[in-house]
Amino acid sequence: MTIFKEKLDEEYVTTSEAKEILVEIEEERAADEDRDLRYELARAIEHVNRFADLDADESRELVEELTELDQIDVPTAVKIADLLPEDRTELRSVFAQERYSLDGDELDEILDVVAKYA
Repeated sequence: MTIFKEKLDEEYVTTSEAKEILVEIEEERAADEDRDLRYELARAIEHVNRFADLDADESRELVEELTELDQIDVPTAVKIADLLPEDRTELRSVFAQERYSLDGDELDEILDVVAKYA
């Protein structure tokens, strides 16, 4: 007999949004003296504290602005918002596994949007 878990919902969040969620969980756990912070949760909090550059609202605005461009879908926009690439080489690494490549003008257009938030 095999037990399968069903995926009920899926949502892409940036590192900054994950930080906001984890901070709430951390505060909740800190208020209850009987509950310890599990190792995995502590590591996740440490990770988002180190790598979240924007606040949650700014990162969501950036994702929304990037998805308005024709060539970017939501998962790619979230990657770009997390990495905040500064030049074409860094941006090309985001698209390395895609089946398409972008020309210089498209890359510059994306970098211009990112520059507003970085």
